Amino acid sequence: MSNMLANYGVVAIGRNEGDRLVRCLNSIAGGDVPVVYVDSGSTDNSVSFAKGLGVEIVDLDMSVPFTAARARNAGYQALVASHPTLEYVQFVDGDCEVEADWLAKAADTLTADPKLGVITGWRSEIKPNDSVYNAICDDEWHAPAGPITACGGDMMVRRTAYDEVGGFEDTVIAAEDDEFCIRIGQAGWTLRRLPLSMTRHDAAIRSFTQWWRRATRAGHGFAQVGDMHAGYFAAPRRRVLLYAGVIPAIFLIGLVFWWPMALGALAIYAASYVKTARDLMRSGKSRNQALHHAVFMVISKFPNMIGFVQYYLRKRRGAAMQIIEYK
Repeated sequence: MSNMLANYGVVAIGRNEGDRLVRCLNSIAGGDVPVVYVDSGSTDNSVSFAKGLGVEIVDLDMSVPFTAARARNAGYQALVASHPTLEYVQFVDGDCEVEADWLAKAADTLTADPKLGVITGWRSEIKPNDSVYNAICDDEWHAPAGPITACGGDMMVRRTAYDEVGGFEDTVIAAEDDEFCIRIGQAGWTLRRLPLSMTRHDAAIRSFTQWWRRATRAGHGFAQVGDMHAGYFAAPRRRVLLYAGVIPAIFLIGLVFWWPMALGALAIYAASYVKTARDLMRSGKSRNQALHHAVFMVISKFPNMIGFVQYYLRKRRGAAMQIIEYK
């Protein structure tokens, strides 16, 4: 057991995660590491289970729109209030279990480099073969180790870095982790991904509807965070506007005025599909997997666009950014 155990704690967040939360808390509770669980209005037995493990509980006030960012901030405040000497805080989503040696290694890495503000590792899916959607998620988590600009919500953060930027932005409903990391980097801190297994995730996406809502949520994140930080998410935003905006418009115009134009628009989609499938095969996917996954990667631009529209409509109306749930 590392001598850094007294210097870090864990904030787990969740809502109706069921057995996923059981695995999550069992992977981090019961030792010398302080744990805070933040619940966002669960109607299952999440809170009672966490209490049974002796974990500190924070119940979010549901009269205010809840977001993962708001939950992480509430958990952080509770954790440092009860353990003021902690130097580092590990954030983890309630649908993830933490690898046994991750916490100590992450803390040791932060201690060795005082310029590091955020450290993360590799996330993988627990059941990638349960559905094509889970497999796609597993592909998303595979990112190279080394210096990074941003990472997902599973991360260990230096308290001084967190405090300097003021934590997560409560109103960001998706990609709030990216937005937080951007500000960490802007404040002069470095961020790094270690070549180590960090968490095992259970996406539990078994239907097209769930996948569609998740892609809509991602589009909302592209739009909101890109709007907050000029240039960020520029490439995915361009792709969404092109494939779910410009090309469909060309197709419809072609149907009305000149059918070869409509065929040309369809040809662009076909070319995009072929290129995506080839790239997936080069990355190690089998031919069947690549052909299957490529379908969803191409059509994902349409739910992404719905997320774009939702964000800009809410912004124009001055409405609260309501979370988009997919499970």
